[in-house]
Amino acid sequence: MQILLAGADGPDKESLATGLRQHGHEVDLARTGREVLSWLGHTEFVLFDLALPDLDGCELCRRIRAESAVPVIAFAEAEAHLDRVLVLRAGADDCVVHPIGLHELAARIEAVSRRTGGVRNGGALYRLGALTVDALRRWVTLDGTQVRLTRKEFELLALLAEARGAVVTRDSILAQVWGDNWYGSTRTLDVHVGALRSKLGDKRWIETVRGVGFRLHPPRREM
Repeated sequence: MQILLAGADGPDKESLATGLRQHGHEVDLARTGREVLSWLGHTEFVLFDLALPDLDGCELCRRIRAESAVPVIAFAEAEAHLDRVLVLRAGADDCVVHPIGLHELAARIEAVSRRTGGVRNGGALYRLGALTVDALRRWVTLDGTQVRLTRKEFELLALLAEARGAVVTRDSILAQVWGDNWYGSTRTLDVHVGALRSKLGDKRWIETVRGVGFRLHPPRREM
């Protein structure tokens, strides 16, 4: 996995980078929040320290979420309880106390990837008619124009695209996008499907297979 590690240069940062590479990841380094933003679309996972020199961690997270659904883990000091809460509310997938052991960090990266679809989607590129879903960049275009999606909308669309026209059951979608331990309303799935149909500009992109699930396919053109 391509990981961007952002924070002040030092032995801890170098040690984490080396350890992640030993776990099979490719690691790029950044020092500032603006560097992080410039890497969006070129990395599969972002790790950043809340104490960056140019941007507040919560503001950086909000800017990331405005542009990308890339998985994010933030690092915070043990006493920064409020900052840890705020960055999670700003869209981070996890926030850990720094310094953190390599094995715990690797496990958290794997857990977040499972929840967000990062491992499942890998670097695949799916094209269905005028629609392109780039799982590496977490980028969607329709007729060459970017379609801006929330994280869950992207994960749902990528899962349907990965099925390449096959029906994906409701239970499978809930398990893979919302997690095996999801106990919320299944209505959440219908709301997200409705939002995707609206953003794709034609409800026929996502077909409801009554009593089973959903299927993604290009709408038939009217004669």
